[in-house]
Amino acid sequence: MTKEDLRIVYLGTPEFAVAGLRTLVEGGYHVVAVVTMPDKPAGRGHQLQYSDVKKYALEAGLPVLQPEKLKDEAFIEELRSYHADLQIVTAFRMLPEVVWAMPRLGTFNVHGSLLPQYRGAAPINWAVMNGEKETGLTTFMLKHEIDTGNMILQERIAIGANENVGSVHDRLMELSKEMVLRTVDLIIECENKGIPVPTTPQPESIELKPAPKIFKEDCEIKFNEKTAEEVHNFVRGLSPYPAAWANLTINGQSFENVKIFEVDIVESQKSKVESKEIIVPCKEGAVSILELQVPGKKRMDIKAFLNGLH
Repeated sequence: MTKEDLRIVYLGTPEFAVAGLRTLVEGGYHVVAVVTMPDKPAGRGHQLQYSDVKKYALEAGLPVLQPEKLKDEAFIEELRSYHADLQIVTAFRMLPEVVWAMPRLGTFNVHGSLLPQYRGAAPINWAVMNGEKETGLTTFMLKHEIDTGNMILQERIAIGANENVGSVHDRLMELSKEMVLRTVDLIIECENKGIPVPTTPQPESIELKPAPKIFKEDCEIKFNEKTAEEVHNFVRGLSPYPAAWANLTINGQSFENVKIFEVDIVESQKSKVESKEIIVPCKEGAVSILELQVPGKKRMDIKAFLNGLH
């Protein structure tokens, strides 16, 4: 079997998933179809918005499937008609067994953490929010329980002390290109040799940190409940998206739902506003807000914000 013979169905939705798909297509691998989320209305005009994966798939001339329900019989029959040997999942929904068990070589997932840590929908955010010094990517074979299948490959990257999740996301997205190709090539090699793909069960004897989906209420900074270091990690783990937020009173003016993109840890524990800085006390220590965005305004550094205050 060659890469041209292996029939692949690729499942994904956001920009992160496009990297692996593009690499396969441009590398001459035989992607027969793409599965992504249904179009969603967005913006003031509520016009239907394509997912990033759909946009690329249409550019590449690939068939696109967009099921509302993954157990829908019409979708299952259409998916089966592509006779995929292998399915690849990157940043998609939880799949029912009827989908992930369909290809004869199975379905593997590209997950943005060092499994078994950070199973769930937002692994990159949570790793940074928790102050981890490293993270990475894991490819693994899907099974019933989410993100628990046997691991195929794993790669690590360091997380900088002041690095935000946007930067980590982009570096992992770049790494995913290599990880997808290496995993597919290993599967082809093992198929040609008539041997199973070597995998490693995920260890269960360690304390696990989850990575659940993040909602707006989860992004509120509770300064009095967190140390300065925890606030620093929290902010960079949500920057630039979905962004940490807080309600602030500055020079007697109240600002609600202020998005905060960058803070620095400072020695002073006293709350103060000066011409160039805003210092907020925490449970321990204090932070200086460096970059923010108030509703209806553009994102700006703290000096520009304070200069604009009455």
